[in-house]
Amino acid sequence: MNADANRLKGGGYENEDNYQNAEFVFLDIQNIHVMRESLRKVKDMCFPVIDDARWLSNLEATGWLNHVKLILAGAVKIADKVENHKTSVVVHCSDGWDRTAQLTSLAMLLLDSHYRTLRGFQVLIEKEWLSFGHKFAHRVGHGDDKHNDADRSPVFLQFIDCVWQVMQQFPNAFEFNEYLLCVLLDHLYSCLFGTFLCNSDKERREARLTQHTQSLWTFDNSKQRPLFLNTMYCGPGDSKVAIFPIASIRYMKFWKSYYCRWNPRMRPQDSVHLRHAQLLSLRDQLQAKVDVLNKELDSKVGNSNGSLAPGPARRQEGQGPPQPLSARFESSINI
Repeated sequence: MNADANRLKGGGYENEDNYQNAEFVFLDIQNIHVMRESLRKVKDMCFPVIDDARWLSNLEATGWLNHVKLILAGAVKIADKVENHKTSVVVHCSDGWDRTAQLTSLAMLLLDSHYRTLRGFQVLIEKEWLSFGHKFAHRVGHGDDKHNDADRSPVFLQFIDCVWQVMQQFPNAFEFNEYLLCVLLDHLYSCLFGTFLCNSDKERREARLTQHTQSLWTFDNSKQRPLFLNTMYCGPGDSKVAIFPIASIRYMKFWKSYYCRWNPRMRPQDSVHLRHAQLLSLRDQLQAKVDVLNKELDSKVGNSNGSLAPGPARRQEGQGPPQPLSARFESSINI
């Protein structure tokens, strides 16, 4: 109905008569006003009091997981058309700067493993959201005292929530962890960095934000970087291999560690991201020890080849080459 109404005003969607071989798909994603009301219900459900007896019914009443599911299902459909059917896809919503950015960025995340690395994810947001012209100022309300303005909507928050949903189904496919997503959303509202200010790249250049503010990516790539790394990451692998999460309500999870993190009853006892950083540090220490021991073993083997004197590096005939220390310490390194 929204598409037909916009079409009467000169917008809407393309005329099917002009595209004989095109398949039109409406994803039934609700408008920004419905999303804003859904998030308000989520906030009321999570803070200040959590009703344990009605937790599931209250969650269903928000409609939030169903909205996230529809967005993720649309991205999976786009990725399937590109990867498996080898077809081109045109993506747009009524205006182009909300659902379009959500769907294209999620589809690229599914199709290319580069965007599932820390650096690649930053490039994806910079390209598909900031350079594309998503209206961060209007949707978030930076510098505006009209907090109930009709332009407010959690569009970028829903994208990050969808990324988190994919991470739950593919925990080894992402170089970054959940803490990075929380930091991105924190500074989406904090205004401590200039990355998410203004409505377009043109406005950011006119405001000379690069001279007056710092980029959030500078912070992410600084000494804080180990805090954002996933200890279960298995490497980029083949960038041509796409991942296809199951976009079903049965697989959708509520992101309690973000939405409920300020409620004392839901806050974890220890910091998960600090524990991840400790595990990464321990892995690096063990790897450094293995590298040193491998060098010592290589030097001993080299010395034994030039001498007949017995030593620990000397091996009997038929025993094969010495086993590398990295193999011996494999169980200790793979935390």
